[in-house]
Amino acid sequence: MYEIRIEKLQEFSHTNEGSFLQTPFWGEFKASHGWSLSRLLIKWVFTEERDDHDDSCHNSVNSIKEKPHNKSEVNVLVRSFAKGAFSLAYVPLYPSLPFKCTCLEKINSALEGEGEAFLDESPEDAETQSIEFANLLQELAFALKPYLPKNTICVRFDPDVVFEDPKSRDYFNYGMHLISYADRLKVYKNKVDIQPPDSTQIDLTASEEEILSRMKNKWRYNIGLSERKGVVIEKVLGSDENLSEKLDIFYELYKITAERDGIAIHGKKYYESLLKKSSEELSCGKDVPVISLYLAKHEEDYLGAIITLNSKTESIYLYGCSSNLKRNLMPNFLLQWTAMKDAKAYGSAYYDMYGMPPTNDENHPMHGLYLFKTGFGGKNIHRCGTYDVQLKAVYKLATAGENLRAFWHKKVMKKIRGR
Repeated sequence: MYEIRIEKLQEFSHTNEGSFLQTPFWGEFKASHGWSLSRLLIKWVFTEERDDHDDSCHNSVNSIKEKPHNKSEVNVLVRSFAKGAFSLAYVPLYPSLPFKCTCLEKINSALEGEGEAFLDESPEDAETQSIEFANLLQELAFALKPYLPKNTICVRFDPDVVFEDPKSRDYFNYGMHLISYADRLKVYKNKVDIQPPDSTQIDLTASEEEILSRMKNKWRYNIGLSERKGVVIEKVLGSDENLSEKLDIFYELYKITAERDGIAIHGKKYYESLLKKSSEELSCGKDVPVISLYLAKHEEDYLGAIITLNSKTESIYLYGCSSNLKRNLMPNFLLQWTAMKDAKAYGSAYYDMYGMPPTNDENHPMHGLYLFKTGFGGKNIHRCGTYDVQLKAVYKLATAGENLRAFWHKKVMKKIRGR
């Protein structure tokens, strides 16, 4: 179904465009923390005619010159487990769908009776591409095998496939399951998503006044309240002389948050190396994302902190934490607004809250997080989540262990701790 060509890149330009997960900067950072990085140039071309649509609608799409194709520089990360007994390959936010989806406005106009909108093409969405996409994942994984350790049990993808609502995402994933079963593909939806599939993104191309106007009234009020009550936001970069001191404060707050919310965190050196790597490479003239630490302080008390990544495409709210003190001063609202203003000034197109519950469900244990993040007036997005392509039979045994570990930490331990 696809013709795939791969070549290993020995040298590559440092860029901070596109998804931060696919920047050389992020790949190299992860390589300094236990992963092995291969930067590959991947080219694929869709080579088959499609039978599931009227041929007259796809003559142009299926012509030799216009067959769907893609050319991307891709981070492929590999990590060994069980004392080197097996390895896992991970490809973040890649690939996207082979066929371009028809814009929603065009579909809606056709449904409202303006049928002429589709005289030149058949409507295309993610659900109509399950066959092609499931095969794309498998063929990409098999094509990657020569570039991976021989003991690699699977290739794990976090595809760049986005939906406007969770129900459409669920239909797509169910279709992928059916196709994989029917065609005996070794493509499986992972029970644990690596990157957060649900998020909300605030448009930074608007003016500050417009951004504020899209927020809920209470969010604008809380930002102003925090300022009026004397909360001060400190910004720290990896090159600052006081980095170690401020990072200690951040990490103590993060430990409080981890204990309160039952989340896992990295060691302090992880966050320190991220901040320092960004500043060091920027000082050398490299075009890499800017990593910033923000701390909210009132009088002598530090109340909260966040770490963000700014690139030319996006700004990401990577990590956040808060104290149990003076929560009535709403420091987290001012922290986020300060980071958004800096991201806008930098030139990022949007600010990604990076992770939240999929819907406004009052019974969800993280419902408060959903309310907090969506209150800033962003557009909610829902990615398809993590998919694995099995390369070795031991994969199923290894993932059974993964699922048991996730169940233990997310269900059993949280109940034991009273959460």
